[in-house]
Amino acid sequence: MSAATTSARPYDAVLLLSFGGPEGPDDVMPFLENVTRGRGIPRERLEAVAEHYLHFGGKSPINDQNRALLAQLRTELDSRGLTDLPLLWGNRNWEPYATDVLREAHEAGARRVLVVFTSAYSSYSSCRQYREDLARTAEVLAAEGRAIEFDKIRHYFNHPAFTEVNAQAVTRALGEVPEGSRVVFVTHSIPDAMNDVSGRDGGAYVRQHLDVAAEVARRAGAARGHEVAWDLAYCSRSGPPSQPWLEPDVNDHLRVLQEQGVPGVVVAPIGFVSDHMEVKFDLDTEAAETAGEIGLPFARAATVGADAAFVAGLVDLVEERAAQARGERPEQPATGALGPSHTVCPVGCCRNLRGDLPAATGEDYRAPAPA
Repeated sequence: MSAATTSARPYDAVLLLSFGGPEGPDDVMPFLENVTRGRGIPRERLEAVAEHYLHFGGKSPINDQNRALLAQLRTELDSRGLTDLPLLWGNRNWEPYATDVLREAHEAGARRVLVVFTSAYSSYSSCRQYREDLARTAEVLAAEGRAIEFDKIRHYFNHPAFTEVNAQAVTRALGEVPEGSRVVFVTHSIPDAMNDVSGRDGGAYVRQHLDVAAEVARRAGAARGHEVAWDLAYCSRSGPPSQPWLEPDVNDHLRVLQEQGVPGVVVAPIGFVSDHMEVKFDLDTEAAETAGEIGLPFARAATVGADAAFVAGLVDLVEERAAQARGERPEQPATGALGPSHTVCPVGCCRNLRGDLPAATGEDYRAPAPA
């Protein structure tokens, strides 16, 4: 949209809602306890994950990455004339907590807020859990006499800005490894059962990643002048051995590729928006070490991070959602085969297998009335 037609009406603010992460060693265990509360995760498992953070001084990179993303979002909003639109940042699991941020926003006059998740795909952990947290926040604020209405932008896994920036990163990384190297797209593993109920009809998490991988490989192949071979693998499994999770694990898959004689690999973390802990430890540390041990040339493609083109795409989605809220029918560009995702989540979308809870921005959600 041009600056002359840019508008975020009817929204009073935009909230970047993220996972959160510790800022120092003393934060690590309290943060992990926040993340896993109510899930019965053994203390030994938490201590093992804590070592990943302590390996990097106890500070997650995600908070600084969100600050960089916020700065680029502010620049892009301002460039479109949206200088008066407040831009907020809140987390699910660590400071700044979304509830505190939204309480302050309400005091400043916000009544309808558009939310941007730092996750691009459909699943319970990457969408509905955020929506449940927003519903709990709405309940807390309503009990204080504060009413805030929430909407969210659609899933952006197949927005042209996301796929193109990922394709450019893969293209660059392919230049660092031998000709004929294979691309291994990587995302966070989730339980098979969670994938089975992801999206409107189930299986959306895997389906969306396969669609993005195919599109990114196609674009990278066009840039390189030849077809790019690829696979989808997973990292960061955290469940008990008895529980089926999505496979193959990226480390296991690298060993298989080496045995097959693949000349090298590019590991492309398309499931992640920025270089947070799963990327820095699971890929840059563990997967790189695995490749080194087996003598497999290895390069890691960049995440989209705060890339200006990706951020421009997010602001396009803000404008698109605002236009829909005003009753307009804006274009909804999407790459690949799946088409644009819904903006209001259908009933039962990405079900919570531990029991139904209110989830904001859904067809069946009713916001609590303020006390």
